[in-house]
Amino acid sequence: MSTRVPVNPDLLHWALERAGVSADALAEKFPKLNDWLEGELAPTLKQLEAFAKATHTAIGLLFLPQPPEEPLPIPDFRTLPETRLSRPSAGLLDTIYHCQQRQAWYRDHQRLQGEAAVAFVRSASAADKAPGVAAGIAQAIGFDLAERQQSPNWSEALRRFISRVEQAGILVMVSGVVGSNTRRPLNVEEFRGFALADPLAPLIFINGKDSKAAQMFTLAHELAHLWLGESGVSDVQAAIRPDERIERWCNAVAAELLVPLEQLRPVYDPENELHEEMQRLASRFKVSTLVIVRRLFDLGVIDQETLWATYRAELERVKALSVLEGGGGDFYNTLPARTGKRFVRALVASTLEGQTQFTDAFRMLGIRKTATFYEESRRLGLHG
Repeated sequence: MSTRVPVNPDLLHWALERAGVSADALAEKFPKLNDWLEGELAPTLKQLEAFAKATHTAIGLLFLPQPPEEPLPIPDFRTLPETRLSRPSAGLLDTIYHCQQRQAWYRDHQRLQGEAAVAFVRSASAADKAPGVAAGIAQAIGFDLAERQQSPNWSEALRRFISRVEQAGILVMVSGVVGSNTRRPLNVEEFRGFALADPLAPLIFINGKDSKAAQMFTLAHELAHLWLGESGVSDVQAAIRPDERIERWCNAVAAELLVPLEQLRPVYDPENELHEEMQRLASRFKVSTLVIVRRLFDLGVIDQETLWATYRAELERVKALSVLEGGGGDFYNTLPARTGKRFVRALVASTLEGQTQFTDAFRMLGIRKTATFYEESRRLGLHG
């Protein structure tokens, strides 16, 4: 008979909440789970290990007397009160930890290669005017409106945007799941992206579950964070004017970068019905209609009441459309998109040169098979 392990039921409740998993969802795998949660029965060690795996919890944490505090390892700039007051999910925490590990490796790699720090990290302050900073970002990354307008759709515009950002020396990672685990989707209601500011290895992560058009704004917003030199996790929304000064500034810079008022003013047609004009301008600038309605307010052609009424209605429409499209994650199933093409190329080359161990490379890339590694190296032109 297996020995049962005493465990505080609060820890089991905590692990479920942290993983975003209901007791009902695990009832088939753990028939006695409700008894464990009520403290009427203790699990065996084998059962506890299986429960820890199912909830993505380190087994040692379940032997603590009380649930541990797990603060975010970077500043929390999320604007919605419920996201700031709730515990960060295992998915968000693990995603930040994964990115920090990749950033640490890339930072050391850059040092070994004798690469200089990028000049733009911490080159701006929140006292700087948004139009000037946005213009500086556009120049640094070669973000050209004419090129965007030639993109056939938002997905291609976003792909080009990411490519420009990476060419400027920034690691960009886009994924809708934790690591490469498709059974662990990220929650766009919890966060949309984060920035890890570093002069040698600046990094941006974008929640790939968001719509492509919304990801454009997230990327622009996180770029502003890097220009400030401020790491942080965000749940940015184009029309929100957050109380947090840094988020308000980053939103203003992002909006100006994507839709400069000086370029919007001459092409705005007041004769068009509002929603028709929003769609036309969104297609022209390759941004979401949510960004456009915010910029029309900034332009002074709609009042605040119209802004909020239109924004709320448009937000519901975009959410419904995203569900019909199957979310924003399918486009980013390739390894270079999930972990960043710049990062993948550097890590694969380093591994092939013998500077990085294969086990470390596999862990950071989230792969298990050698064949997958060599297939990726051939795709990057690094291995014949």
